[in-house]
Amino acid sequence: MASLEKRGSAYRIVFRYAGIKYARSLETKSEKTAQAALARLEDNLHRLQLGTLQAPEHGDLAGFLLADVRRNATAFSASVPPQTPTASGLTLACLFERFWANLPEGSLEKSTIAGMKIHQRQLEKHFGKTLFIQSLTLSQLQGYIQERSKDKGLHGHRVKSTTIKKAIVTLRTVWNWGRQHELIEKEFPSRGLKYPKGEEKLPFMTFAEVQKRVLNASVAEAAELWECAFLSTREINELLERVKAFGKQPAVHPMFMFAAHTGARRSEMIRSKLTDIDFVENVITIHERKRSHDKVTTRRVPMSPPLRDAMKSLVSSHPGTGSTFWHQASATRGHRMVAPQPLDADTAHDYFKQTLSDTKWNKLRGWHVFRHSFCSNAAAAGIDQRIINSWVGHQTEEMVQRYRHMLPNHEQAAIALVFSASS
Repeated sequence: MASLEKRGSAYRIVFRYAGIKYARSLETKSEKTAQAALARLEDNLHRLQLGTLQAPEHGDLAGFLLADVRRNATAFSASVPPQTPTASGLTLACLFERFWANLPEGSLEKSTIAGMKIHQRQLEKHFGKTLFIQSLTLSQLQGYIQERSKDKGLHGHRVKSTTIKKAIVTLRTVWNWGRQHELIEKEFPSRGLKYPKGEEKLPFMTFAEVQKRVLNASVAEAAELWECAFLSTREINELLERVKAFGKQPAVHPMFMFAAHTGARRSEMIRSKLTDIDFVENVITIHERKRSHDKVTTRRVPMSPPLRDAMKSLVSSHPGTGSTFWHQASATRGHRMVAPQPLDADTAHDYFKQTLSDTKWNKLRGWHVFRHSFCSNAAAAGIDQRIINSWVGHQTEEMVQRYRHMLPNHEQAAIALVFSASS
C-alpha cells in the first residue's frame, strides 16, 4: 500500500490512492520515526478505503493521512483554511488546462509551447495531476529537483541543472498567470531552491580537433564534442559544393547557404518569407525567435555575394508558397504530385541529415553548426563583437565566451600594450 524510500540521508513515503501516486518527504533521518509514520499512514489509508474515514475535500491528502486523525481531526481541519474551486482547490492539471485555454494565439512560439508541455508532463508525473496547487511547498519543489537530478538525460548523462530549471520556470510562469487571474493566493514558493552545479560548456573547436578527440571518447563524450564543432570558411565552401551537387530538392542548397552565411537558426529559416529578401539594399530581414516576450523582433543581415546569387536562383524558380523555403513531397502510387509545402522543422532536420549522410560531415548534429561556425569565423576574422551580435541576434555571455578564444591575437596585443605603457 505504501513504502519508504531514502533520498540521501532523509526518508520519504510513497503511496497510491484512487490510482494516483503520491510522494511526501518525511524530513527525518531516523528510520524509527519514518517507520512510525509509515504505519500511521497505512492505518489511515486502510480506514479511508473501508469508508470509516473521510478525507478532506480540499487540501494535502498525504499530510492528512500522516496525521493522527483520531486525535487531531479537529486540529487538522482547522489548519486547512476554507477553500474554493477557484483558489486552493485548484489542482496542478486544472491550472495548466486553464492556462492553455486562455493563452492568446501567437503569444508563444510553437517550440516554446512544446517544451512547456513536456515540462508539464514531468511535473504531473512527479507531483500527481491532483495536487492542490495552493498546498505546494518549497520542500516539495526541492524534492522534485533532487529526483530529476538523478534521472538519465541525453547521451547517457544525468539530467542537467539547466533542464531542471526550465521545468521550474514553466511552473512559475503558469503559477504567476494563476495569481494574476486570482486563482492562486500565495507567491510561488521558489525562494531558496538549490540546484545541482552545472558544467560549463566546452569551447567551440575545429572540425579536425573534434575528429581527433572523439577517437578516445565515450559515446556520451563524442556526442558532446560534436555539439562543439565548427567549420572553417574553407570547409563550409567544400560542404556547400557537395550540397549543390547532390541536393535532391531545389531549395536545399539555398537553405544550407542561408544558414551558413547568416548564422540564422533553423526556426528563423522556417519563418523566413520571400518579402524578407531585399536585393536593392542587399540585406535579408530575419524574424527572431523570442528576444522580446511582448513583441516580434527582427534583425537585418547583409547578403554575401554567394548568398545573393543563391537567393536569386531560388526566387526565379519559386513555386509561390510565400515562405522562402519549401519542400516537394513525393507522389504516391495512384495520386497526383502533392503541391509544394512550406518548410517545417522536421523536414528541415531530415534534409540536413539526409544530404550529409554519406559524407565526412555526417556526425554533425544539425543546423546549429552553421550558427556556431558563422560566429566563430567572424570572431577569427576580427569582426567587432557588436557587429557579430547585430548579425546573429541576442547572445548570452556564456555563448560569446565559447568562441572568444578565436579572436586573432587581441589578448596578446592587449597585454603587451599594458606592460609597454608601464615600462
